[in-house]
Amino acid sequence: MHASVKQTKAYDFKTQDIKVLKKLLPYLFKMRGRVILATLFLISAKLANVAVPVLLKEIVDNLDQTNVLLILPLGLLLAYGALRLASSLFNELRDAIFAKVRYHAMHLIALGVFKHLHTLDLSFHLDRRIGGITRDIDRGTQSVSTLLSIFVFNILPSFFEICLVIGLLWINYGVFFSGISLLTVTFYIGLTLAITTWRMKYRYQMNDMQSEANTNAVDSLINYETVKYFNREDFEVNRYDKTMGRWEQVATKSFTSMTALNFVQGAVIAVGVTLILIAAAEGVVEQSLSLGDMIMIQALLLQLFMPLGSLGIVYRQIKHNFIDMNNMFDLLDKTPKVAQNEQAPSLNVDKGKIEFKKVSFAYPGKDPVLNDINFSIESGQKVAIVGASGSGKSTLAKLLFRFFDVSSGQILFDDQDIKALSLSSVQSAMGVVPQDTVMFNESIFYNIAYGKQGATQQEVEKVAKLAFIDEFINQLPQGYETLVGERGLKLSGGEKQRLAIARVLLKNPPILIFDEATSALDSYSEKMVQKALNLLSEQHTTLVIAHRLSTIVDADKIIVLGQGKIQESGSHTELLKAHGEYAKLWQLQAKSSTTE
Repeated sequence: MHASVKQTKAYDFKTQDIKVLKKLLPYLFKMRGRVILATLFLISAKLANVAVPVLLKEIVDNLDQTNVLLILPLGLLLAYGALRLASSLFNELRDAIFAKVRYHAMHLIALGVFKHLHTLDLSFHLDRRIGGITRDIDRGTQSVSTLLSIFVFNILPSFFEICLVIGLLWINYGVFFSGISLLTVTFYIGLTLAITTWRMKYRYQMNDMQSEANTNAVDSLINYETVKYFNREDFEVNRYDKTMGRWEQVATKSFTSMTALNFVQGAVIAVGVTLILIAAAEGVVEQSLSLGDMIMIQALLLQLFMPLGSLGIVYRQIKHNFIDMNNMFDLLDKTPKVAQNEQAPSLNVDKGKIEFKKVSFAYPGKDPVLNDINFSIESGQKVAIVGASGSGKSTLAKLLFRFFDVSSGQILFDDQDIKALSLSSVQSAMGVVPQDTVMFNESIFYNIAYGKQGATQQEVEKVAKLAFIDEFINQLPQGYETLVGERGLKLSGGEKQRLAIARVLLKNPPILIFDEATSALDSYSEKMVQKALNLLSEQHTTLVIAHRLSTIVDADKIIVLGQGKIQESGSHTELLKAHGEYAKLWQLQAKSSTTE
């Protein structure tokens, strides 16, 4: 609650609204032809609409004659009907023309945000709350549509119509009628803006609490199994209930303050209309105005104050939408911490040699994880990294894939500094089989074929066979069309790992990274996965982050990390003879296996 209030105070409406408008205008400029045409139809509709009371006056005055033979003013009546029809037609044409502008802008903005989120680095996605982000994007894109509709269908027509009505009153009935009307409009707008701006703090708090509740709900449902394992259903429900309870209190305050605003608006209009009608009635009594004038003034006032009646709601919607759009555009303001130079040259893959030269790295706000790391992986070699938890093993893999950039030093790929190359070309040259393999909630075919755009059924089946997963797939009732569930929850750990290996086989990159790919598997699954990994690494330069030492005894070189530094390196046999850290780890795991 306190955080929400603080955020509300920090929101500078004028500055932020201008920023949002500047970001929105380029999308409208792309459809400027339609915008201009829609505006012309808008003006035509309002001219026809304001001309209706003028014709109505003429009709009434023609009929309000007692001393002459009445003649049906058929031409005026037909013109009246034609103006009504024209107003409706121009309004519909405006709506039809502008629909493309509104939805195209929504499309482009949503696409831009989605694309930008994929350019942000791993640190952003580790800190993100996915429920809050999806909610911000959804509210933001809907706000684009609402805001454009309000401006084209409410604000511009109302402003133009108010100018026309006050102008007509001034020309036909003098300063008093137009002056009272203008004062009423000015008071109404001024009070509406002032009170609505004061009420905006409630809306901002409601947004924050709704995002928090949505984020908690998404997190809870994604981690459904964990919730069940620890019997925390009541805790999750209570947490959601507390947030929604706070939202309910603020929402109630927002609604009750709105009723006060509605009363103030109604009072201003009532006073203004009453004064004008009294003056018009006096004019009719004194015969300075005709009955037609009285009806025309009343009709014009209706056209003047009807759009004003919804101005409070419209203004609140505008401010709400500015806030929602600002939250979405804030995502576009996020910049990736991993530098991406668009002019950078692409990686030129020759042999597939990797070299770490004096590499040091620290996560933001934390102590260094790696200090002065030096080693190389020759073309076709298999190099394993081992060490205690937190020693920096997985960080090496993330630096090589450029999820992060080194704090100092260089990582060379065929003697090319990967920091100076285009990010996509570096990442295209690598295939990763992570410890925690996550699948899309799609079919098995989709998840394997993700490794290569346009992959055929034959190619997918071939790599599934090489990954020793084809037999399992063929036993399923729907085969390759079987859905794997959210994050692949319908599959076991070993099945997901073998699917991940098949996917990397399909990509077939020169560099392979195995990040503890078998550490969480049972013995059978580990054997199957290890068999697939060995097959995969035969023709590639391979970096293996290992937990189980038995899986990397055939490595060309084993590097032992400790406290962010290389403690020792060599082959399995050489390290055992050295009786160092690796030998201790080997004995420890051997003892553990014997005990089991």
